Amino acid sequence: MTTSAAYRRSGVDVKGADVWLSRMRPLVRSTWNGGVLPDLGQFAGLFRLNDLKLRDPVLVASTDGVGTKLKVAQLSGRPGAHEAIGIDAVAMNTNDIVVYGAQPLFFLDYIAVGRLQLGLMSALLRGIVEGCRRSGCALLGGETAEMPGVYRTGEYDVAGFCVGAVERSKLIDGSRVQAGDAVIGLASSGVHANGFSLVRKVFSPAQLKRLSGRLLSPTRIYVKPVLKVVRAVPVAAIAHVTGGGLARRLPSLVSRAPGLRVELFSGSWRMPGIFAAIQSAGRIKWNDMMTTFNMGIGMALVCRPRRAQRVIRALEAGGVPAWRIGAIDKG
Repeated sequence: MTTSAAYRRSGVDVKGADVWLSRMRPLVRSTWNGGVLPDLGQFAGLFRLNDLKLRDPVLVASTDGVGTKLKVAQLSGRPGAHEAIGIDAVAMNTNDIVVYGAQPLFFLDYIAVGRLQLGLMSALLRGIVEGCRRSGCALLGGETAEMPGVYRTGEYDVAGFCVGAVERSKLIDGSRVQAGDAVIGLASSGVHANGFSLVRKVFSPAQLKRLSGRLLSPTRIYVKPVLKVVRAVPVAAIAHVTGGGLARRLPSLVSRAPGLRVELFSGSWRMPGIFAAIQSAGRIKWNDMMTTFNMGIGMALVCRPRRAQRVIRALEAGGVPAWRIGAIDKG
């Protein structure tokens, strides 16, 4: 018995994974840009920085997963559910990168399954590729792990790692925030990929399946419209509204500005109805909703008040509804 045959009998099909990866290689390479160097057949990707033409580059890195949202995808049985999860895996990272005004350069994925499921894995990879395209970054590499005994058949996990870069003089770090500045809220596409442990608690499996079309809307990727704005208009701070919800993420806008706080304008943005459904089903207090979910605002940025309308128009031209949702105040 060969070693590969013995390994396959234990539940790990190395050859099958290699065949699948070879078939997916053209899809992965469709995201590559001028910074990617040829694959040398090893277990790391190569990316050159010279083409960025940055005098004092700062690298910005992020790693994140999708959490228990993937459980809803597995339950739903919806076509495209796993592709949406793949987009989420990229979005949760690249949205963190753009907060600093950085361009995401490359992304690496990690997919773990109990048994090789080529249809599911291909759907995930298609979503990851789409997320990279929306973010303007290359899918540089990744890892596919077959782990029988850790994941049951049909179960999987996915996570990712992203690196971006920004000129140090253009780094957005919140140090220029002033009292009186406007807070612009960028619309979310729904729940995004946070708070799903609570979502799964308040809804029954049948309700989750019925609502899965709304719950599985992929996380909106803000990279391209936000970078277009920051290249045209001075932006003092940006916050990605992710874990911790709207109430816990917006204070990061003034973390570098002692003595200032964020004042929200009640009713100033359009909240998707899915949040009211979650609150009603679980009889959840408003404060708990605000510290768990994005409540319709997936990202927020700070600019001088005279530039607020210009920023809003630019975002909407980029396909992202936006509102003036608050102001920076003393306190």
